Amino acid sequence: MPTVCLIGKPNVGKSTIFNHLIKEDKSIVLDTPGVTRDRIYGKVSYGTKSFLLIDTGGLEEGKDNWNKDILMQATLAIDEADVIVFVVDAKEEISSSDLRIRDMLMKTNKKVIVAVNKVDNEKRRDMLYQFYELGFSCVLPISASHNLGFEALLDEITKEFSDNEQEEDTRLKFCFIGRPNVGKSSLINALLNEERVIVSEVAGTTRDATDTPFFYNKEEYVMIDTAGMRKRGRIYETIEKYSLLRSLKAIERSHVCVLVVNAEEGILEHDKHILSYAIEAGKGIVICVNKWDTIENPDQAIKDWKKNLASHFMFASYASFVFVSAKTKKRLATLMPAIIESYQNNRKEIKTSDLNSVIVDAVSMHEPPSYKGKRLKIYFVSQIDKEPPKFEFKVNNKGLVHFSYARYLENKIRENFDFTGTPILLKFKNKKED
Repeated sequence: MPTVCLIGKPNVGKSTIFNHLIKEDKSIVLDTPGVTRDRIYGKVSYGTKSFLLIDTGGLEEGKDNWNKDILMQATLAIDEADVIVFVVDAKEEISSSDLRIRDMLMKTNKKVIVAVNKVDNEKRRDMLYQFYELGFSCVLPISASHNLGFEALLDEITKEFSDNEQEEDTRLKFCFIGRPNVGKSSLINALLNEERVIVSEVAGTTRDATDTPFFYNKEEYVMIDTAGMRKRGRIYETIEKYSLLRSLKAIERSHVCVLVVNAEEGILEHDKHILSYAIEAGKGIVICVNKWDTIENPDQAIKDWKKNLASHFMFASYASFVFVSAKTKKRLATLMPAIIESYQNNRKEIKTSDLNSVIVDAVSMHEPPSYKGKRLKIYFVSQIDKEPPKFEFKVNNKGLVHFSYARYLENKIRENFDFTGTPILLKFKNKKED
């Protein structure tokens, strides 16, 4: 999937543009400059084309020069992008920060689109022409707050992008995600050296440098490595959180995501952050604790680790846990079955009659709480999607659904149907809605 990034100084409207393009309020939008500090990601679909969009923090010269943290994030975003959208403000003249950003982008030899934001009247349209002085041939007027000019912007962004793939690839694709140096590449090498695993020699099967097709129990699978994407010599990439973009690309193309945790280091906050992206994408989840050979008294340690994992990953309590050593291949045989189970459950479909029977029993055991004399009534439940499984509840008033009761219903579904390793989604809809 192509990558596009938004670059510019603070308060020119990058986050508003970002939210408009991904069609959700994911970036924080405030009038205070510098609010967006971390790179934020989203998927954009336009007609038959799709791309990954990155929002970055504002770059501005100050007393301490540019904020080094924001500069590192923006530099990586630029490095990964196929197209760069340089956002400027029509209400302001070209500043020294704009010129410095211009100089940075000129060195990339990549397609740069200058998006002149806040052009919502004819007077400001006259201000458009000064921005040709930046030296880029494509200058487009837009107004994020008035929803103007976005069609032309998207046409220009996607002009050279290919249409979304129509061919269906039925192979299970899974990726290893996680912080640097937790053993992702070692796990791939260990799997490929397993006796039951043979590297595919079929011509044309490797469509991407990071994809490794292989056979396991006579079935073909594709591993996607994220560790091998790091460019050596890039000092800014030694900071863990800046590797997230490459993990996100791998997540997008995978059916199952294997979060690799280092047994020597334990669980860190960034592990949770990376996993949250896989959950948000609706992928199957396996948590793999690697370097198990370094653990003393492993039988007791597994019990302690399971409690620790359950505590840290309460938001993914359904995940499968495996404990392996890529170095010694100890317990490596537990990994592929967990991945396959997660994939199958992510695609599972439940009969409507069985589903309704479970929900009727659940409601009879524990009625929804009443609110201001009104009580939630569930008329009918059906599965409306998979990958991940999604269930629609027809109710009398969806405003009466309390999050704790929704969680209760999800738990009841999980108790009766095996959804280990996959998120499931519950959607409540008023009976009279189309």
